[in-house]
Amino acid sequence: MLVPDRVFWKNKATEIILPTLNGQIGVLSNHIPVLTGLDIGTILIRTSDSVDWLVICIMGGFALVKNNQITVLVNEAEFSSDIDIATAESLFLEAKTNLEKVSEGKQKLDANLQFKKAKARFQVVRQAK
Repeated sequence: MLVPDRVFWKNKATEIILPTLNGQIGVLSNHIPVLTGLDIGTILIRTSDSVDWLVICIMGGFALVKNNQITVLVNEAEFSSDIDIATAESLFLEAKTNLEKVSEGKQKLDANLQFKKAKARFQVVRQAK
């Protein structure tokens, strides 16, 4: 997984669930080739040596599945373990309130984007528990 300035995560996995623009997609060995846009949301990764899921919050990007390899390019990424749950909840509630206050135009678009980001971060820390 690549973010603009570095490799964020590189390892083998047995299963990956990606948040595409059309819903979630699960990827296992020998998956057909796919190039897809990624939405703001959660990537779930099951590594070959674990039954637990690695939970990562992403802020949109692209994924290429080809020849049993997945390349994920994202704008931002955070491990669930790096997100403070109290801060994530506070920012989520604040973003929700701000979204409810605005009604149109660019302010509505900006508020909706901030809400989606805050919601994704909050869901990631709750899901990782």
